[in-house]
Amino acid sequence: MVSAALAYVSRPLLSLTLERRRALGLFALSLALLLFPLVYDDDATIDSVANALSYATLALGLNVVVGFAGLLDLGYAAFFAIGAYYYGIFTSFQVMPAWSEAWAPLAFLGLVEKMNQGGPDLVHFTLSFWLALPTAAIVSAAFGVCFGAPTLRLRGDYLAIVTLGFGEIVPIVARNMDGVTNGAAGLNGIQAPRLFGHSFGVDSTPYYYVGLGLVALLIFLSSRLRDSRVGRAWMAIREDETAANAMGVNPVRFKLLAFAIGAAFAGMTGVFFVAKLQTATPEMFNFNVSSMLLVMVVLGGMGSVWGVVVGAVLLQLMQTWFLPQVTGWLHDLGELVGSQFLVGIDLVQWTQLFFGIILIGMMLYRRNGLIPATRKAPPLNFAAQHAEVTRGGFLHLDRIPRWEPGEGALDIRGVSVRFGGLVALDSIDINVPAGGVVAVIGPNGSGKSTLFNVITGLVPAHSGSIVFRGHELLGLAPHEVLTRGVARTFQNIRLFPNLTVLENVMVGRHARLRSGAVASVLHTPGNRTEERAAETSVLDLIAMFGNRLTPRIGQVVSGLSYANRRRVEIARALASRPQILLLDEPTAGMNPAETLELAEQIKSLHGMGLTILIIEHKLDVVTTLADTVVVLDHGVKIAEGRPEEIRRNEQVLTAYLGRAARAAIMEADRVA
Repeated sequence: MVSAALAYVSRPLLSLTLERRRALGLFALSLALLLFPLVYDDDATIDSVANALSYATLALGLNVVVGFAGLLDLGYAAFFAIGAYYYGIFTSFQVMPAWSEAWAPLAFLGLVEKMNQGGPDLVHFTLSFWLALPTAAIVSAAFGVCFGAPTLRLRGDYLAIVTLGFGEIVPIVARNMDGVTNGAAGLNGIQAPRLFGHSFGVDSTPYYYVGLGLVALLIFLSSRLRDSRVGRAWMAIREDETAANAMGVNPVRFKLLAFAIGAAFAGMTGVFFVAKLQTATPEMFNFNVSSMLLVMVVLGGMGSVWGVVVGAVLLQLMQTWFLPQVTGWLHDLGELVGSQFLVGIDLVQWTQLFFGIILIGMMLYRRNGLIPATRKAPPLNFAAQHAEVTRGGFLHLDRIPRWEPGEGALDIRGVSVRFGGLVALDSIDINVPAGGVVAVIGPNGSGKSTLFNVITGLVPAHSGSIVFRGHELLGLAPHEVLTRGVARTFQNIRLFPNLTVLENVMVGRHARLRSGAVASVLHTPGNRTEERAAETSVLDLIAMFGNRLTPRIGQVVSGLSYANRRRVEIARALASRPQILLLDEPTAGMNPAETLELAEQIKSLHGMGLTILIIEHKLDVVTTLADTVVVLDHGVKIAEGRPEEIRRNEQVLTAYLGRAARAAIMEADRVA
């Protein structure tokens, strides 16, 4: 009977679409949160939840830095402190300069007031809480940019150590600036927020609603940014900074943006936190806060907006409500059984131990967190996996605009690259005509991939010139090279493993889009039009590979076969709409059937006017595709010509097969 009743009640919900069910669930959650203080009239519990909401806003900010952009920030509490002291200094009675008429305009705006304490007139700062929230975000973001500009070129452990140092420096500065921050004693008498002439005072309920509003705002901002051009750039940097750079993402610019936005979130939270406590001391912003926030992000799910909110609320409630409650129960039990050990236990002092256990447990058993940022797509059914694929070229070519070769070509002149005493390239000259296909071959270690790295800005050249369509490429960063129309794939596939097929290819479109953070958050008409057009063009590119990729657009690329990952990488490069495509061993690791299929598809691209420079070891592929073949050996160009000429070149045979094998082949040809 119970199961039948539940089925009857849930039937209308199950008939709704997934989007409508989510909207209904969000509405129910919002209603419950709004009614919570009215239904549960316990000021202490409401205060604990308000504190948890403040940490949720901090976790959302750290999630932008760590979860979206992959920057390990161990000093995030520093920006929390900056926002807190900004509001505290401009509302407490600590800093009170002498009054002069120059302060009159600010007094008119309500930012200061004249006071007299039995001596000369003094200035008392009266910055409004509601004005402090956005201005603290700006101030903290500015500090984030100033700190990040010289440090964000570091990666991994080095960045973590530097941010840890910054996180320690800010509380030390606050402790030693007695005249401004009142040193270790801290700021007292910080002004409580006022709304319509009513002061919040120490009542927890209005702070609860302000915290709830901040969480809702930051969830909205985080979600909009995550699903935008900016968010895709951050996640690409997180997954593989080198590949992101080669796909047109400026790593320094977007890491700075992530740092600034994360700092802004922390600055706003600092204002809310000290306005609620009405005091600020350096000990409130130590390393323990940063480590706790990092555990919150890991627990909820790095990159998951809703996950970090859940993780933050759970851990903060554990610290401020659950552990004190359990401690009280243990004390009662100890008194009942006469155990001094139980009476003396204080689990709140063990908070960092519990955080460490949680962090280790998540790393061992659930690395993606309670609510993973990326959900696994359901596996394809048998029909989708074994559907017929048309061979002999791409599908749906009519959807893709043709390339216009235009004027100019890729002209490489006298390029040399040295790694210490090793000469990787020695005065290489190669010309790739507009609309042509040039293949570069040679034994392993001959400098082929180094050549691609030099062209695309990943490796500096010691001499020479590389000109494409009238523009010098040497000296440009990889993302600048891509904007000039040069896209590439890598010998060892460099995709963004935790992003889906669609997201990977959309990253390739990055350099051809213009929407920034503000337009992405506001969803301006231009932004919506641009995103729709980009997604349509990307879906058309993916459709070129037929059922190899189209049924898998929602799947994470780390779960694809090797051949399909190669196809995704080519589609990602094509999404940037390049004028020349550099393919580094595209058929490596493929079986003969897959090799033939991809070779025909590359030939289709050439037929549409795309200029191609390809590195390939399979000579049958080279013969099928290339107009001209360039042979490298130990960094030196030893031959150049048409494929049939290269197959008979003695130097080439020697480089590939050795002298004895070359002599045997030549003798066999003579006898034949």
